[in-house]
Amino acid sequence: MRIGIDLGGTKIEGIALDDSGEELFRKRIESPQGNYENTLAAIVELVNFIESETNIIGSVGIGIPGTISPQTDRVKNANSTWLIGKPLHKDLESLLKRKIKIENDANCFVVSEATDGAAKDADVVFGVIIGTGTGGGLFVRGQSIIGANAIAGEWGHNPLPWPEETELPGKECYCGHLGCIETWLSGPGFAYEHQKYNYLQHALSAKEIIQLAEDGDESAQASLRRYEQRLAKSLASVINILDPDVIVLGGGMSNIQSLYTNVPLLWGEYVFSDHVSTMLVAPMHGDSSGVRGAAWL
Repeated sequence: MRIGIDLGGTKIEGIALDDSGEELFRKRIESPQGNYENTLAAIVELVNFIESETNIIGSVGIGIPGTISPQTDRVKNANSTWLIGKPLHKDLESLLKRKIKIENDANCFVVSEATDGAAKDADVVFGVIIGTGTGGGLFVRGQSIIGANAIAGEWGHNPLPWPEETELPGKECYCGHLGCIETWLSGPGFAYEHQKYNYLQHALSAKEIIQLAEDGDESAQASLRRYEQRLAKSLASVINILDPDVIVLGGGMSNIQSLYTNVPLLWGEYVFSDHVSTMLVAPMHGDSSGVRGAAWL
């Protein structure tokens, strides 16, 4: 049995798969906020509960909103900041009394979709997370690519490519730089841009803006068109380097259906090719892809 744990900012999801990928058990719990020790306890309790319910001891893979530094073996680049600098891998192996695997949640997402999802059998896959943050993961010929610095696929912390004058210098990112892709393409970034562009006193959520666009609101539709243009340029820069067969979108913003039609119509202007064969697809497993990918680790 393979146990996957998806450690998110608001929830922790656990899943158990058999060797064929069939789901045996699933459970979600709330994530402890701001407390490392409570986070450890919640993960251990969830793994123990899954094993008691299935009466099977499993391997354990965990997806986290950050990564483990190859230099220090401690967490870095985590949106859940209370994990940063902590020996999460070592502590969980000690508490669970077994070897485990931990990878970035976007890497887990692409493992899932490339193994038995929307990008199954593709040679080169780029998995994109556009939700609370903007992450990415690479899967090449059956292998997840981590990289020398454990940051492979982190396109969200490059600057927005081919920016307009009105987009410079850009909003400050939590990483300390200005104008990162994440500040434009994450859900909060999309909401912030809509508020600023339309001089709104109160911000709307990304979901509310999309609903307005679907209802015919012109300002919301204009914000969505700007978002599609920025996503097209940002993905084009990835295609120019990686040239993937398939790009799979995940995260809350991946639920915008117009992206799959409009973005491929736009990115050809920026891709260094006379024709773009890369496919842009929705995830087969939806918001379960991350936890499934963790199990496949």
